[in-house]
Amino acid sequence: MEGMEAVAFQIISNVGTAKSLIMEALYEAREGRYESAEKKLKESRTHMLEGHHAHAGLIQQEASGQKVEISLLLMHAEDQMMSAETISDLVAEMIRMYREMRQNKNGGVSF
Repeated sequence: MEGMEAVAFQIISNVGTAKSLIMEALYEAREGRYESAEKKLKESRTHMLEGHHAHAGLIQQEASGQKVEISLLLMHAEDQMMSAETISDLVAEMIRMYREMRQNKNGGVSF
């Protein structure tokens, strides 16, 4: 059980950091700092990947026949991972929208 708790905390820590970076990227894009926004999104993906690796380890453990005990902590970790993934997708789209709106405002082609 102790090992599973460590994995759950590893997931929570990594995806929490990723989520913070994702929101920072959105704030940067809102101010027109797209290079910084993209850098933060890229960094967030590194943390998401670490969370996924930890989660995949549990899946591999169960696939090999070892029972993985489901706990509230693990469910929370998975929930955090899924919400961070969703937020990442939405923020990436919002950043594209900010770019387009700024281009249109500055004389770019309108829709």
